[in-house]
Amino acid sequence: MTILARIQSSVRAKLLALVLLPLLVVLPALLAILAIWGGQAYDQLLIYKVRSDLAVANGYFEHVQVGVGNEVEMLAASHRLASTLATHDRFALADFLKSTRQSLRVDFLHLVDAHGRVLGSSGRLPQGVSLDDQPIVQGALGGRAMTVLDIFGPEQLGAVDPNLLEQARIPIVATRNAVPDVRKEENRGMVIHAAAPVFGDDGRLYGALVGGLLLNRNLAFVDRINEIIYSPGSLPFGSHGTATLFLDDVRIATNVRLFEDSEKQERAIGTRVSSAVRSTVLDRGETWLDRAFVVNDWYVSAYQPLTDSSGRHIGMLYVGFLEAPFRAIKQQVLTGLIGIFVLATLLATVLSVKWARSIFSPIERMHTTMNAIENGNASARVGSLSSQDEVGELAAHLDRLIDRQQAQNEELRRWGTELDAKVAERTAALASSNLELREAQRRLVMSEKLAAIGELTAGVAHEINNPVAVIQGNLDVLREVLGEQTAPVQGELKLMDDQVERIRLIVAKLLQFARPTEFAGYMEIVFPREVFSDSLLLVGHLLKRGNITIDQRIESSRGIAINRNELQQVIINLLVNAIQAMPDGGELSLVARDWDENGVPQGVALSVSDTGIGILPENLDRIFDPFFSTKGQGGTGLGLSVSYGLVERYDGRISVESSLGSGARFTVWVHSDFSGVEM
Repeated sequence: MTILARIQSSVRAKLLALVLLPLLVVLPALLAILAIWGGQAYDQLLIYKVRSDLAVANGYFEHVQVGVGNEVEMLAASHRLASTLATHDRFALADFLKSTRQSLRVDFLHLVDAHGRVLGSSGRLPQGVSLDDQPIVQGALGGRAMTVLDIFGPEQLGAVDPNLLEQARIPIVATRNAVPDVRKEENRGMVIHAAAPVFGDDGRLYGALVGGLLLNRNLAFVDRINEIIYSPGSLPFGSHGTATLFLDDVRIATNVRLFEDSEKQERAIGTRVSSAVRSTVLDRGETWLDRAFVVNDWYVSAYQPLTDSSGRHIGMLYVGFLEAPFRAIKQQVLTGLIGIFVLATLLATVLSVKWARSIFSPIERMHTTMNAIENGNASARVGSLSSQDEVGELAAHLDRLIDRQQAQNEELRRWGTELDAKVAERTAALASSNLELREAQRRLVMSEKLAAIGELTAGVAHEINNPVAVIQGNLDVLREVLGEQTAPVQGELKLMDDQVERIRLIVAKLLQFARPTEFAGYMEIVFPREVFSDSLLLVGHLLKRGNITIDQRIESSRGIAINRNELQQVIINLLVNAIQAMPDGGELSLVARDWDENGVPQGVALSVSDTGIGILPENLDRIFDPFFSTKGQGGTGLGLSVSYGLVERYDGRISVESSLGSGARFTVWVHSDFSGVEM
């Protein structure tokens, strides 16, 4: 007996279920909901935390950018630069730019003239080289100071300073979950690029001052971000934070460690971000706020795209903190809650079961008494109980009812016997009448249908056979009169004879539909290719009228045990319906494939498909009913019904698949059982 059945058949079980259900089902469900909701809220707090960390990091990054731009702009307007330019000494200018570069803490300074040609450089950029192709130089020469984030190629870095090229070169480290990349190293540089106009004493534009700070391997930059956001004691539970600057998806400056347990504590420069983060941040330009696998562990992470002067996503700014300590604390809290809940539940269960026993014990005594009475022990009684509550009163009332019931038992038994006899007699009479009525109604409906179909088919056969006989007779006269002159059209005459014979067969099938037991087809072995070819030939005149293409695939070499003409009649009927469903043209598909069930060969499935208007869903169940047609006055509604009857006679079937506007596919399922075929 199942647990549910025991509960339904036992008051004790119901009381226990009533007592224990809140403790063992409802409370655990509430605890699970609380754990899920609390976990989600806790995770959301971590996301809020890393979002604010990213805002601080981004603020510092923008502060550094603005600082580089302000330094370059102030130097461009300084008296020191004007005094140096007044000497017209290019060596003095180069020395000034070199010394000033160090004090400004930038990696290069260039001075260009009003045409963008280099006048002096802190590095090795030759004098006279044109920089007017750089957008910020163009902006500065237009009188507007600009500070942007740009990517310098290796040639550009090498021209400025070979040391910058060496600093930018970072070997790419193979990283799990990253997008595949054939490159061995990253040799481009991410540069905070600033330019400001330089005016002479007369207010005329003299040129522009260009400066830049290379961020590749700029460990002081990311360490400063980490120091601002994740200062000692800012993260509880032993977690630690990291910051990273990416060029594309490669870490070019980071304090993430490649091996956390290594004594060297090597930084993970050259490792790459996962493909999921890359797709979100670099490809779609969105900010990533979620947990992510960073080199060797899971971090609560925030990635923000960085754009260059052209608006392209060229890299990412990342901050995040180790997730494992927070996850461990969450699991410890959840484990503690579960432990407290289990102890409280056990204590409450013991007390609840004890109290429930005081209720179901008297009820069990009443149940035992009732069973004894049902088994013939008329003297059984509940007796007195120690319980003085409603249950005790119920037991006393039960004893009184039993006494009263015994006094009336004989009278009720007599009345019951008489009533049962009368009911049984009346029920038998009604059942007999109902069966006779339903059987008579069924025979009447069937007789009316068969009579109507028989009358219709007899009339159709008479009306068709007369003109067919005239056509056949005239064909015979034509051969007698013309004699050998009919030789050029013997093929056409033969085709006409075949079609006259086919008409006779169709008429016979109509009669066969009305009186199927009086007809039987001659079975032979037919192959799908022959049936499709003959059928297409006979509907060729219909295919020429519309723009219809034919796709014929013969995927089965099995033979079919069926009457050839009857199968051809079925296929032609399906072809005509498909052609009529495509008045504006379309594709007519004929497919023959093997029909197997559970690995056992059954026969062949012949499919005829069109790309026409399709069939309404409410018509699919009626499509094979006699006299049902979707063509209005243009159809008799017998084609598919006759076809289904022909196929069904050979233990086959026809199925249909269609949806409105998507065409229809009819499939004829016929067997390859040759046991009844004369070979």
